[in-house]
Parts: sequence; C-alpha cells; structure tokens
Amino acid sequence: MKKNTIIILIAIFSAFSLNVYPSEWQWSVEVEKFVSGETNDHPRAFLWIPSNCERVRAVVFGQHNMCEETIFEHPVFRDAMSELGFAVVWVSPGFEQQWDVNNGCQDIFDKMLADMADVSGYEELQTAPIVPLGHSAMATFPWNFAAWNSNRTLAVVSYHGDAPRTNLTGYGGSNLEWGRTRNIDGIPSLMVQGEYEWWEARVNPALAFRLMYPQSCISFLCDAGHGHFDVSDEVVSYISLFLKKAARYRLTDAQQELKKVDINKGWLAQRWYSNQQNRAEAAPFSEYEGDTHDAFWYFDEEIANQTEKYYAESRGKRFQYISYIQDRQQALSGKSNIGFYPKEDGVTFNLAAVYSDSLRQNITTEHSSVGKISIDRLCGPVTKVNDTTFTVRFYRMGLNNNKRTGDMWFIAHNKGDAVYKSAVQQLNIRIPYPNKEGRAQSITFAPITNIKANTKKVKLNAYADSGLPVYYYVKEGPAVVDEKKNYLQINKIPPRAKYPIKVTVVAWQYGRTVGDKIQTAEAVERSFYIEK
Repeated sequence: MKKNTIIILIAIFSAFSLNVYPSEWQWSVEVEKFVSGETNDHPRAFLWIPSNCERVRAVVFGQHNMCEETIFEHPVFRDAMSELGFAVVWVSPGFEQQWDVNNGCQDIFDKMLADMADVSGYEELQTAPIVPLGHSAMATFPWNFAAWNSNRTLAVVSYHGDAPRTNLTGYGGSNLEWGRTRNIDGIPSLMVQGEYEWWEARVNPALAFRLMYPQSCISFLCDAGHGHFDVSDEVVSYISLFLKKAARYRLTDAQQELKKVDINKGWLAQRWYSNQQNRAEAAPFSEYEGDTHDAFWYFDEEIANQTEKYYAESRGKRFQYISYIQDRQQALSGKSNIGFYPKEDGVTFNLAAVYSDSLRQNITTEHSSVGKISIDRLCGPVTKVNDTTFTVRFYRMGLNNNKRTGDMWFIAHNKGDAVYKSAVQQLNIRIPYPNKEGRAQSITFAPITNIKANTKKVKLNAYADSGLPVYYYVKEGPAVVDEKKNYLQINKIPPRAKYPIKVTVVAWQYGRTVGDKIQTAEAVERSFYIEK
C-alpha cells in the first residue's frame, strides 16, 4: 500500500472514545495470596464508592480478566452505580476462577471486604449484597459464588461467558459440582454471549439449566453485532438496566433479607437466532405463546422489550469487517496481535484501521456509510491521545504482573447503518517490561506532605536523570493525574469516608527502545494522607 493512501485512510477515524481513562478508585487493600501465578506480589483489591453515597446498598465484585475493568470504569456504569448506591470492587490479579470454597476463597473474600470496610469507613461493606461479575476466564466464578452465597447474592452477571453449571468453563478446566440441594433459585442472573463468538454449545446449557431448575431466573442477552473482546456503550447500558431491576425487585430500604424474585411475575422472550424474522412475542410468564423451553426469563416488560430491540438492531443486516494498519507495517493486518513500534519518546505509537474483506487482507468499499471507525483502549497500560495516536500509560494494576503489566488490548469498532451491522476487531500489543536495553536511568521523587480535605490539587515534582519525562499513576485515593500540569486533582470524597484517607502515587519512566536506548527506571512510590 502506498504511503499517501494510508494517510488518507487514517483521516477517516473519529475522535470519540469508548472509555474515560483513568477513573478513580478511592481505596485499596492487599488480598491474601493464593492460586495466582501471574505476579510475585499479593493481589490487590480496589474499591470505588460513589462520591454521593451515604450508604452502600450492594457491591459489584469482579476479578481481573479483561473486560471487567472496562465495564466498571465506563461512565454509564459509574453513573448507574451512583444512582443505585452500589460500590464496585475490582481485584488484580484475580485469585479464584472456580470459586471453590475448599481453597479458602470465601474466607479471603470476607476478610477483603472487612478490610475495605475498615479503611473506608463504610462498615456495611461486610454484609452488603453482592453482584459477582466476570468475563471469559472469570465468567464461571459468578455462578458458583451465587450457589455458595445464595442468601447474599443480589444478581449474577456472566459476561461473554458461561451458563451455570456449564461443562465449557471460561478457564477451560472442570467445573464445580453443586450437589443435589444447592441452587440459585430466585437470584436474577444474566448471561451475555457475543454474536461474533457464538457457540451453541455454550448457550444450550443455560436452557437446560432452566429446565432442571424451573425457579431459576436466568436472563440471556446475545450481544448482537459484537464479539468476545468487546465492551460497547449499548451492552453497558443493558447491564446497568439489569442491575437497576435487581435493586428494584430485591432490595428494601432497610436492607434486610433479600427478596426472592417470583419467576411467575416475570416475562419470557425467545432466545436469539441469527436473521430470525418470525419471533414469538415477548410476554408475561403465564401468557407466553412461544416454546418456553426455547425462551429466557426477564424481570418485566421493559427489559424484555429492550432485549428484543437489541436483537432487531442488527437482524438481517450485512456483515462488515475491520483490519488494522500500524507504523512499519504498511499492509493490512488480520492478526489479533502486532509488534510495538514506538516513536522517539519510547511510549507513543500510531494505529489505524480500515474496512476490509472478510479475510482482512484487502480494502473494500462495502461497508457502513454512517460513522467512522474508532479505535479505543479495551484494557491494559495504554491511553488514547487522538484518533490514531496512543501512548503507554501504566496504571494501578501495578508493574510486577508478568502476564498483564505489558499487555495492551484495543478494539476497533463501527456501529453500522441500515444495511451493515456493527463491526468490531480486537488487537493485542505486548511491550517488554522492564526494558533492559541501553543506559540506566533513575527517578527522584520527593515525599509529599499530608493535605487537608479542602485541598483540590497537589503538585507532582519527580524527575529522571535521563532527561525523559516522568509519568504518574494513582494506585489508590480519590485523585486522578493531570499530566499537562503535573499535578494530582483531588476529587469529591464520599460523605462517610474515614479520615485520614491514604493516597498513593507512583512515578515511572519506561525508557526508550529506539534511537538512544534507555532502560526502564525503577518506579518510585509516594504516599500521603488527606486529613479532615
């Protein structure tokens, strides 16, 4: 492909970003290590409580696979959780894929929440209802968590994941045996599977489970027009609606025992089929005229109709495909992973995407006429600068995770039009960490003094003896980094927060793998406290 052609193609991208990054997590606690080969450090649990939250009504709990953090930090999700008074807990790396209580995971979980209650001041975290949410390799544990915590589980979300008691677990190993008396009756549960990852062998166990456990409240969403490595605005809105329904039908103001959902008062809607035109109409449970063995349960008319609307959006439309272009790779790439080719600063790089044929080898004109291709961060140590420019940015996940520290994931996407359905294409780039080539460098970062609660900004003054710019991330605390002005912005603090509040910021410099090569500097961590 000619260079000027690539320049023209790059110009078609939109500046719209799927996610706001980074988001704050006000507190963190160390988690007792067990079953984790990803890092030499203990896993760390991060807690976010809405800034307007007087009392935590429930906790959404997820472990680090991929899409959990993307959902948890999505503005729509955060707004919905603020409205509901739900806290969010994210653990990195994850510590249990099965939720086999014989491994001690329940004790670790309970201690984690007790520690979070103590450090945050929100003591109800220890007893609040839980919404386990997991993606892919972490999508099995929510079902098993609910089975062993049926009195405390508000709802279940298995995202691009599994059916309960499936024989095809996201992590690829054997599933747990529940025994004859254990069940999740009355617990609203949502399984999401993408159209572009569709596999009948994954959805059929969900239908079978409904037959085996007729009081189970299993909802299903085919994420039509989307794939496995994908978090769209639409699916986040749907999950948010699902959790709002769970709160409405199960929580009381007194937050005593959870109300069980009466399946007979819900609705039924037919399962998703590709290009199906003659669907049975969604209807109240007792009035549904379709095959009940081929249908899923929903809270009420609103969410049942929202499911049908979700499916209708892409039904009957043509497929379109996306490929990537990258510096030094002047040809289309159908690969899901490509090399890291930074610019002179060692951290900035370019990506672009084009519409291609189904083999992702040739440019095509057969694509949506509405909107442009956007490329966004899915997860990992990267942030978006503009349409085609990205830069390495390490974050609270840490720098000692052999599997994740240098692992960046992207999604290129277009929503489609009246003819073409939504298109998505994931991409993975791994960077070496630490970079050990070139001359050494070190960071000087002076201690930060404690501040008062009315302080809005804290100046950051670290520098590297290499002369390269130093970057920062907030490990914990109600703050975000303003890189342009080199300071921390202190955010609104939840009203019942326990003082003093610890803020930990990490200064890092990756180095340079091009030109005058410079090694990664040892990161420097500084903590201070916000005092009342």
